[in-house]
Amino acid sequence: MRVLTRVAIALVLGLFVGVHACAGTITVYTALENDEVSLYLAAAHKALPDVHVRVLRLSTGDLAARLVAEAGHPRNDVVWGEALTDMLDPRIAGQLQPLHLANVAHFPSRFRDPAGRWFAPTGYVSALCVNTPALAAAHLPMPHSWRDLTKPIYKGQVVMPDPQSSGTGYMMIAGILHGLGQARGWALLKALSGNVAQYTASGSRPCKLARTGEYPIGVSFAFVAMQAIKQGFPVQMVIPSDHVGYELEASGLMKGARNAADARRFLAWTASSQAAALYRHYKSIVAVSAAPSAGEIHDGLPAHLMQHLEPIDFAASARQRAAVIERWKRDVGH
Repeated sequence: MRVLTRVAIALVLGLFVGVHACAGTITVYTALENDEVSLYLAAAHKALPDVHVRVLRLSTGDLAARLVAEAGHPRNDVVWGEALTDMLDPRIAGQLQPLHLANVAHFPSRFRDPAGRWFAPTGYVSALCVNTPALAAAHLPMPHSWRDLTKPIYKGQVVMPDPQSSGTGYMMIAGILHGLGQARGWALLKALSGNVAQYTASGSRPCKLARTGEYPIGVSFAFVAMQAIKQGFPVQMVIPSDHVGYELEASGLMKGARNAADARRFLAWTASSQAAALYRHYKSIVAVSAAPSAGEIHDGLPAHLMQHLEPIDFAASARQRAAVIERWKRDVGH
């Protein structure tokens, strides 16, 4: 893995050395985690040895801001694995050109845009990272729902991502509001906030604080919880039983891509069954369904997860984001 990580870093640095793109070179912006990017790129290189992929990895919020800032003069050919809520921002969606791939045609409808501007091979769900020794030391019961986390016994024991900077934080709020409606949803969020020790800038940070025992409970997303379990931390992953927030990770082709042909080939690979086999080692949501294979991580994931998730209107979520965050700042955040 160290070798793969160096490869990914070298590809990122390639964006800043002033080398002009050449035939067979594509520039990709992604919000996928570094560990994933390294593994996926190694497999993509085997499948497409003549395509050189230069990657810039940013958080979802930073990636969205970069795409907006570069509108009209994009430096990338591909957006890979950005939060769908951000991709549907008209300032970003308007920069994408329709792309109709054979592999994507087989995705369930919720994972693809009918107009072909985006497709989402993967997604992620809200998850609680619970440090079981720290929980026991504080004499606390295992939480199973958002409602549980509003109980006074958890005061000061919870860390959550800030929705102003974290897509995961906004995803969690959107899921609760979608499931409970405005009045009850905001009441729950306010009660929950009373137990939060701190809000973090990133969605993965709460789980990292929980896995080392600094706090018993970190609200995060399933990937980072799975990663903590795989690395041997004393963490149990809990998918909230009520109103689970989730996000799809969308990809698309930029209008005026400098190397559109190879960009299409790369995007087709990301939608392939070969790529899906790799996604299932990391992802709680994969568009291409298949039976689990050895080595896949499912600790704490319900069987048939998608059946537990209500369809979310991501376009509405994108439109409402600014107003929701403004209300959160006014009525909930601290």
